[in-house]
Amino acid sequence: MIDNIENEKSVSTWQLLNILQVCDSAFPIGSFNHSYGMETYLRENVICDAHTFNKWLTMFFENQYLYNEGLAIKLVYEMLDKNEKNEVWNIDQLLTVQNVAMESREGAKLIAFRKLDIVLELFDIDLLKEYKKRIEENLSYGNPAVAFAILMHYLKIKKDVAIVAYGYSVSSTLVQSAVRAIPLGQKDGQRVLQNSLSTLEDIREEIEKLSIDDLGYNIPGFEISQMNHEVLTFRLFMS
Repeated sequence: MIDNIENEKSVSTWQLLNILQVCDSAFPIGSFNHSYGMETYLRENVICDAHTFNKWLTMFFENQYLYNEGLAIKLVYEMLDKNEKNEVWNIDQLLTVQNVAMESREGAKLIAFRKLDIVLELFDIDLLKEYKKRIEENLSYGNPAVAFAILMHYLKIKKDVAIVAYGYSVSSTLVQSAVRAIPLGQKDGQRVLQNSLSTLEDIREEIEKLSIDDLGYNIPGFEISQMNHEVLTFRLFMS
C-alpha cells in the first residue's frame, strides 16, 4: 500500500527537470520583482526580521495561496481531466475579477503573458497557444497559475506535485525579495524557505477539500496591503 502511494506521487527524472526549470527563480518572467504586498508591511515595520517574515509568509500561504493560485491549479486539472476547456477560461476570469488590488491584478496578467511567451518557446502545446491568443484578443485576462497548471497537466505531472511546485516557486521568490529588502541573512532566508515547505504540504491537503465556490477568498489585510503598495512613496517591488 505504501509503495502504491509513493508511486502515485512520484515524478520521472524528465518531469522533475522540467519542473525545476520553470520553477527556477532565474526563469525570466519577472515574478522576482513581486512582493504580494509584503513591501507595505515592511514600510509599516510589521515585518522587520526573520521571525516576522516567516509569520507573514505562513499566513500568505494559509490564506491567499490556499484560496487563489493553489486552488486554481487543482481546479484547472479537474476541468482538463473532464475536457471542459471553457471552465478553465472561467477560472481565469474568476481569479482576475476577484483580485481587488489593481497592481496585483495587472501584475498577474503581465506575468502570465510573459510565462506563456517563454513556455511556448520550449513546448508545443495547443491549449497554451489558444490561451495566449485569447489574451491577445481580450477574451481571457491571463493568470500565471492557470498557465502553469495547463503546462504541468500536459507534462502529466501529478496535481499534488504541481500545487506544491508552484507554491515553492512563489515562496522562493518572496524569500529572495525579503533577503534584499528586510534585509535578511541568506541562512535565515533558507530557514524560512524550509518552513514554508511544511506549510505547503499542509495546505495541499486543505486544497483537496475545496471547490470552485471557495475560489478567491482572501483576508482584508493582504488585499489592503496590496492596494496601499500602489501609493507608497517609493517601491522596490511590484505587488
